[in-house]
Amino acid sequence: MSSELHTGQRAAVVGGGASGLIAALALAAGGMPVTLIAPPRAVDPRATALMDGSVKALESLGVWPRLRPNASPLRVMRLVDDTGRLIRAPEVEFRAGELGLDGFAWNVENEALLAALDATVAATSGITRLVAGVTGVRESATHATLELDSGEQVDAALVAAADGRNSPCRRAAGIEVTTRAYPQVAVTATLAHSRPHRDISTEFHTRTGPFTLVPLPGNRSSVVCVVSAAEAEALAALDDADFAREMERKAHSLLGTMRLDSPRGGFPLSQRTATHFARGRIALIGEAAHIIPPIGAQGLNLGVRDAATLAEIASDAVRAGRDIGGAEVTEAYERRRRRDVAARGFAIDLFNRSLLTDLLPVAGLRGLGLYMLGRSPGLRRLVMREGVGPTSDVPRLLAGAPL
Repeated sequence: MSSELHTGQRAAVVGGGASGLIAALALAAGGMPVTLIAPPRAVDPRATALMDGSVKALESLGVWPRLRPNASPLRVMRLVDDTGRLIRAPEVEFRAGELGLDGFAWNVENEALLAALDATVAATSGITRLVAGVTGVRESATHATLELDSGEQVDAALVAAADGRNSPCRRAAGIEVTTRAYPQVAVTATLAHSRPHRDISTEFHTRTGPFTLVPLPGNRSSVVCVVSAAEAEALAALDDADFAREMERKAHSLLGTMRLDSPRGGFPLSQRTATHFARGRIALIGEAAHIIPPIGAQGLNLGVRDAATLAEIASDAVRAGRDIGGAEVTEAYERRRRRDVAARGFAIDLFNRSLLTDLLPVAGLRGLGLYMLGRSPGLRRLVMREGVGPTSDVPRLLAGAPL
């Protein structure tokens, strides 16, 4: 692609996963021509709980009408202590109605989400899509040049790198990653069951981590089962019928008889955070910037906030006639996203470690905290609001407002 096709306000998005597609749509909605660059992707068997703010962003970007028929509301979250320890935390329920919400989140299978995003991108005239991978990035004072494995080059004033945990763009920017590994694996699957879930998500707290059932349309739920590496290997060795029976046992037959309804996945748990979220003209989005364990449904929702924040700052720069990839934009992005990601990562790390330890004082504090949440409506609403999304520095798209 010749450089004369590009303007000084062009943005390039690298990556065709959900975070990249949302970033492309958000930047285009902010008035920038966008080149979306991504190789073909593999099938993603996982599911995602989209928090209320993420749903508002997808509504603003025109995605939600395509996705809504394949989404199931999460109206109640139930926490159950299944550790079997001496000190047992009380069961607690959080209801979306206490916040005046129809649901805390909407659970969707990732393939349905990606299909809706792909269709919206295809219908957006301001986005040019290239099926290619990025092999190198060169920066000048006025733009970045992306070298593609197709032999083409793309010039852009701003690069939104949503190219995953092994991000080539992050490496090109010389950004390091700090990693904290956990002795756990998240086993994921979709299961059909004989009893209705009634839009209730149940999270059993076990000695190896949470076992979570999240409702999907129909009598189906996505399962995230956090176990030791040895148990994950044993689960992988089971045939489909035995695996479904083991998931039913872990769920205490809450949803009746279970049947596997998707491929299974297994993902070693770790927390990885880029030392910088932006450098030069490259801003990191989604897993290129941060990876946190699949606990509390924070992963993709953080990526949506990344995309919405970058698009907001860049669109403000467009209106002011400023460089959309200049230091003023990328430094603001770094500053605004760092606090949110750090806070979510800290909370998830603390919760995960509280399940793994056998120390009675820790178990006692966790039990006391859940008891207080169950007894105090005000405290419970405060925690629910923060769980659904940040209450300060909310990007306009997540508030349902246009860029």
